[in-house]
Amino acid sequence: MPVRDQFFSRLLWLTLAGALLIVLWRVAPSLVDGLIPRENAVPRAVTARGDIAADEKATIALFENSRDSVVFITTKAQVRDFWSRNVFTVPRGTGSGFIWDDAGHVVTNFHVIQGASQASVKLADGRDYRAALVGASPAHDIAVLRIGVGFKRPPPVPVGTSADLKVGQKVFAIGNPFGLDWTLTTGIISALDRSLGGENGQSIEHLIQTDAAINPGNSGGPLLDSAGRLIGINTAIYSPSGASAGIGFAVPVDTVNRVVPQLIAGGRYIRPALGIAIDENLNNRLKRLLEVEGVVVLRVAPGSAAEAAGLRGATLSAGGVLSAGDVITGLDGKPVESVGKLLARLDDHRVGDTVTLEVLRDGQKISVAVSLQPGE
Repeated sequence: MPVRDQFFSRLLWLTLAGALLIVLWRVAPSLVDGLIPRENAVPRAVTARGDIAADEKATIALFENSRDSVVFITTKAQVRDFWSRNVFTVPRGTGSGFIWDDAGHVVTNFHVIQGASQASVKLADGRDYRAALVGASPAHDIAVLRIGVGFKRPPPVPVGTSADLKVGQKVFAIGNPFGLDWTLTTGIISALDRSLGGENGQSIEHLIQTDAAINPGNSGGPLLDSAGRLIGINTAIYSPSGASAGIGFAVPVDTVNRVVPQLIAGGRYIRPALGIAIDENLNNRLKRLLEVEGVVVLRVAPGSAAEAAGLRGATLSAGGVLSAGDVITGLDGKPVESVGKLLARLDDHRVGDTVTLEVLRDGQKISVAVSLQPGE
């Protein structure tokens, strides 16, 4: 048989074999079904699982006890039509929050309500309330809303502490990621005392880093410890994609418990201050020029706490030569390397507290006691 005929003969047999396999693949299940009696097609018996593990029971109880304290926040913004000049209210975004007290105060992130003209708060039982803004502190990314709950008030979330937190401790986040309401995620504390740059160039300090899944919509929700106590407010994620990448941040509850009462009482947070002029960008240049690590005091305000303590600001000669005055290198024994870190160290105190500054003056290290005054 010629080679060409052999080739076409084998190709024909392979094609027929392939077609036969396809037919068998499609027909075989039907043949098997025909051999098995239909009356045997019943649900399989359920395998007993035994008791739920103790840690699972604890997680379930934590969620059930905390769920009612968490709220779903939706915001709207007003826009004006360019042609008709008519004003419309459009959805702006969603976020999370939690009940702070029995007076109806709700705590969330400032960036959740920033730029919004109105906000609504939805409770776990489905009730919706129009919220009023009580106060906000952009420097801490904290805002307080208020709703009027006349009956069946949801319980405030129990408050814990963040000063004694340890890396590796279990944490639980409840929020509304991507609008999926009342979602629980778990993880551990990955690191403490993190810094995160803000949109206005001012960093947020003392943040808790966690690998609990935090996504857009979780912002403003509570971060809880294994006892169900509030230890932070979920505020941001680090992710090139915008979704959880295992790095989330929360404002510690010790900061929350210091800032929120002031917002409720007066609508704004008054930061403790020294009464000096400082600037982060200029400070970075001066540090390189002077080859020092710290915060250069640019000016001391007349009548300020800094002036009373004897701090000295920089001077500018007639020839335009800048002479450095005092450089703050530490506060109460803790190093101060930047303006943001100094503000964070001051923020750990209250107006009227006395702090001890480590200062570099004319090449000599000295200590200066300053009684903190109200900031701007």
